[in-house]
Amino acid sequence: MNIKRHCQFLLDKEPGKPDAKLRYRIKWNNSKIIVSFNVGYRINVDKWSLDTQRCKNNTTHGKKKVAANIINREIQVFEQWIDNAFEHFEKMCKTPSRDEFRTEFNRQSGRSQTNVEKSIFNIFDDYVRKVGATNSWELGTYTRYNSTKAHLLNFDGTLTFDSLTEEKLFDFVKYMQSERSMQLFYKNSQMGMRNTTVAKNLEHIKEFLRWSKNNGHYVGNLHETFKMKLKGSDGKSKEVIYLSWDELIRLYAFRFEKDYLDRVRDVFCFLCFTSLRYSDAFKLKRSDVRDDHIKVVTKKTVDGLKIDLNKYSRSILDKYKNEVFPDDRALPVISNAKMNDYVKIIGSVVGFDEPTREVYFIGNERHEDVRPKYELLTTHCGRRTFIVNALFLGIPAEVVMSWTGHSDYDSMRPYIKIVDDLKNASMKKFDEKI
Repeated sequence: MNIKRHCQFLLDKEPGKPDAKLRYRIKWNNSKIIVSFNVGYRINVDKWSLDTQRCKNNTTHGKKKVAANIINREIQVFEQWIDNAFEHFEKMCKTPSRDEFRTEFNRQSGRSQTNVEKSIFNIFDDYVRKVGATNSWELGTYTRYNSTKAHLLNFDGTLTFDSLTEEKLFDFVKYMQSERSMQLFYKNSQMGMRNTTVAKNLEHIKEFLRWSKNNGHYVGNLHETFKMKLKGSDGKSKEVIYLSWDELIRLYAFRFEKDYLDRVRDVFCFLCFTSLRYSDAFKLKRSDVRDDHIKVVTKKTVDGLKIDLNKYSRSILDKYKNEVFPDDRALPVISNAKMNDYVKIIGSVVGFDEPTREVYFIGNERHEDVRPKYELLTTHCGRRTFIVNALFLGIPAEVVMSWTGHSDYDSMRPYIKIVDDLKNASMKKFDEKI
């Protein structure tokens, strides 16, 4: 049985207000039955796309300035709940009444669960809200945890702490490794999650369970006992993308025809010459800049760092010293998403097209993609570029760590291995001469 329905997201506009409540209206049985649900977000009317039924990309909404990608993912989750509810009645060959559909929707979404033992998804929301505020999470961290919750709901919308067993977690891993998990956000996907992503979601769940136990919601110990070896999830097979010193200097000296690409290049090179993360370059103020160094409190780890300036980083700061940017920022830093797009463009223009291999695993299956280097460039490659080149220039790892804020030597091992390989390759050039 196939129940024909019409579903639409609508904005409840109010006179004089720039934003409106977002609700989801569903009609079925030849439009005789109509039901609507409040999605739980307020949407800025001018930032809503009627055609796509989504918030416009790179926008924020409501007083809390919620990012479009978070709301859009919640919209996808709502659509999935509705489809699951209709599928339930289609399997029964039954056209539901309004009340029957509401009850099933509430079951799918977890809204009908009222006691602490059954409200695992509501408790997950509490966890994200409280721990996120305590630890000053960035937007990306909230997005990743909300994605984990969306996958748990898609996997089993009736999940409770009692039903969350070791066997259930193994089934969740199988779900994540299947096409169904990726189709939650990419409907035409034919692949499951990479093992690195599966491992990260499991880590999120364990952290949630640990917090839940400490706060009296959960009595089990899966966060301690559940172990699963996932090929490639240790990151050892992951290619570290960085620019060699020659590539970095070529980029630094390149002059682009378009001013905005020049600015993107300057900011990216500043990351390469200082080891800063994008988030720290974004909030770097003129007051943080001294004659021979910058002082920052990193957003990710809340560490206070003193990073010495070299002639390259100093020249970039000097280039913009007479320009005025919002919040007294020192550099013309745009959004991370746009930066990542433009970094690939400047890499293509400069000619960073060396074939670069990317190896990853989905379940036990090994995958290998070879793409030009510029397609893999992101803002974080700036930090990696600094570390590799600093070590290759002979700067001791301990000194590099004092600039980067790495707290342990193990975190430097992947970079040290790269430098050892580079030095070995350089030494073999003597053999070629002979």
